[in-house]
Amino acid sequence: MSNDNSCCGRVSPYLLSLLRIVVAILFMQHGAQKLLGYPPGGMKVEHVMTLMGVGGILELVGGAFVLFGILTRPVAFILSGEMAVAYFKVHASGGFWPVQNHGELAVIYCFVFLYFAAAGAGPLSIDALRKKS
Repeated sequence: MSNDNSCCGRVSPYLLSLLRIVVAILFMQHGAQKLLGYPPGGMKVEHVMTLMGVGGILELVGGAFVLFGILTRPVAFILSGEMAVAYFKVHASGGFWPVQNHGELAVIYCFVFLYFAAAGAGPLSIDALRKKS
């Protein structure tokens, strides 16, 4: 049984916020590669109104919302769905195992965003500030 007065109990909400911030920064890089061609090494989309273009918009803009903790639960739910679609449309045909079909990141992002949709943004977020007022 956990004790909320323990060190871990006091730190856990802040670790949730830290996880949210780090994941969002990493996730936004995928969108920036698709839309802006930066950081180099990814595939820049030619037209925004394609599946990859919409994915890039979701990753960059949705990632920014998650980064700052704005409407975290609904945005994270949408991003979780995007990653599920990405896995099944892009990766699943490459084999059963995610390590085989290079879909590990899509699976991890899917479930981390699903966790944020359930747990919220944590105390270091605009959502938390709005809740206080």
